[in-house]
Amino acid sequence: MKIKSIKSLWGMEGSLESQFEQIAAAGYHGIESPVPSQLAITGGVNVEEKRFRSLLEQYKLDYVSMVFTEGPDHAESFRRQTEQAAALAPIMINSHSAKDAMPFDEQAAFFEKALAVEQRLGIPVGHETHRGRAMFTPWTTAALLREFPELKLTADFSHWVCVCESLLQDQKESLEMAFQRTIHVHSRVGYAQGPQVPHPAAPEYKTELSAHEDWWKQIIQARANSGMPLTFTPEFGPPDYMPRLPFTGQPVADLWQVCLWMKERFEKLIA
Repeated sequence: MKIKSIKSLWGMEGSLESQFEQIAAAGYHGIESPVPSQLAITGGVNVEEKRFRSLLEQYKLDYVSMVFTEGPDHAESFRRQTEQAAALAPIMINSHSAKDAMPFDEQAAFFEKALAVEQRLGIPVGHETHRGRAMFTPWTTAALLREFPELKLTADFSHWVCVCESLLQDQKESLEMAFQRTIHVHSRVGYAQGPQVPHPAAPEYKTELSAHEDWWKQIIQARANSGMPLTFTPEFGPPDYMPRLPFTGQPVADLWQVCLWMKERFEKLIA
């Protein structure tokens, strides 16, 4: 079974070139980010996209693209953004899809159209289990997975832990369904009062780390049984996802080191 580690550009500093160099040197297999948002057009050529693609090729990194549906027509937003992402040949697309406040029939209409776009593009799409989105709870996600057998997930269970204010002890059936449909993992550890512990190595969060690792192991096993690859991103974020020290505003941990620790820890689950 092939498992690839992906590094998010979220929270990284310095030039794009230095970020790619640092990621490749740390042994990651790819990067995760939205399509470059600052575009310089020269003679009809997208210079920023060309630079981005060149760096992917130079450092031999895979690309996981992110899209964020928005506006009055989320399905059209999804179509437009995924078509733009497809031009960069991502190995998959991670989508923040629809909204939590949408009635179920509107969510279903969105995912029906999203699946048609995914099939046409031929690029796997993982819909993220994210607060504020259609898949913000285990039970709403399970209902959508039952409705659409082809729907796939990006599993970020830190959001569910935060929304449910628990380690999901009463959500076994929904979790097991999610394990089977996950193609990409955001390996961030959440706790009952937030989507990101200050540091996953801290002993006071041992219980939370253990719960998340148990879920990830079951995803790894499900993908191994299917013979399909799995990607994961240790997606810890900068302030204000990362807590700050009062009065100084200083982050409580080094973001790069936290992500690297989580990468190496996740890789041990595979051995």
